[in-house]
Amino acid sequence: MSDLQISLVIIGVVVIVGVVIFNRFQLARYHRKVQSSFRHEHDDVLLHDPQKPMFGNERIEPQFGDEAPSIPSDGITDFADAPVERSAVDEQPPVQKEPVFQKKVMTTVDTLINYIADIRIDSPIPHERLIDLLQQKFDYGKPVRWYGLQSDGQTWEEIALDTLSPRNTYTRLKGCLQLADRSGPVTEINLSRFRDMAEEFAAQILAEVECPDISEAHAKAIDLDKFCADVDVIMGINIISKDGGAFVGTKIRALAEASGFRLESDGVFKYRDGETNEVMFVLGNFESAPFLPANMRTLATHGITFLLDVPRVANGERVFDQMAHIARLFSSTLNGILVDDNRVPLSETGVKRSRQRLADIQSAMAAHHIVAGSETALNLFD
Repeated sequence: MSDLQISLVIIGVVVIVGVVIFNRFQLARYHRKVQSSFRHEHDDVLLHDPQKPMFGNERIEPQFGDEAPSIPSDGITDFADAPVERSAVDEQPPVQKEPVFQKKVMTTVDTLINYIADIRIDSPIPHERLIDLLQQKFDYGKPVRWYGLQSDGQTWEEIALDTLSPRNTYTRLKGCLQLADRSGPVTEINLSRFRDMAEEFAAQILAEVECPDISEAHAKAIDLDKFCADVDVIMGINIISKDGGAFVGTKIRALAEASGFRLESDGVFKYRDGETNEVMFVLGNFESAPFLPANMRTLATHGITFLLDVPRVANGERVFDQMAHIARLFSSTLNGILVDDNRVPLSETGVKRSRQRLADIQSAMAAHHIVAGSETALNLFD
């Protein structure tokens, strides 16, 4: 090889190395520029680990005992309305929510579903003592809420750690331990522990305290839970393919979003009220796999399910009609058929019968002063 050829080879190598170094330098500058543009990190709720989906292959047919005669059971077989299995629901650890910067103003404190400890004092309660009190709200197996009154003539307001300010001076407190929820009634032991805590707090700040009788409160909790179990019903509409084929995820998502649903992190599409943001009904997979953004392009399923949580929805008949209407549109577009949980075709008579069943349940709730979709109902059936 001549000196000229060797020189050309060396020059070529130098040029190639220079290009590689220059490209890496440019790439590094680009990455730095992107990171500086998005220096604040934000959680994407759709990328969080999904919770266990509420949809599966099995649903439980509704059963109402003799204890709830106001809710007739007419042996519906055309429609699937599934009560929540209360004993199978485990109590979940507290979930930290986004900060709320506006105090929640209350005109009354709910005496129907709570054990209430009433604390009164002549002078303002020390701020540090309130912080200690609020930090114990997750220790009693059921939700605990504290309400404060700053002076006579004002309204009760809910007190929380994220809204508490040294400027708020309270001379009266009400501690509310919820008597029941979907996991069952509060235990007598936790009622006693809550009472003891309230009495000890009152003694520390030299305040007066009134606490209801524990045995009577526990009996009330059992009765409340029994009634709630009778009305704790979820109604559903299933759609399967007429020809035994599968529905593709992309088409399901397009139809859902066009109808006003939003795919959320628990693997279901949720249709929310535009004013209150409360869930009116949901759409999920009839099979076990949840609907997740990552799998909707490749997902195929033999059925979908619309569900309405009866005690949590206000104006249930109107919402049911809306859900049934959307289900019919899906069925027509997907070339599907409405069926019950046994894959038996769902007739219009079955739909009307289930609508009436929903109305009877919500009427029974109202007769017990628990209006479906109200704050009381949302707390009980959380």
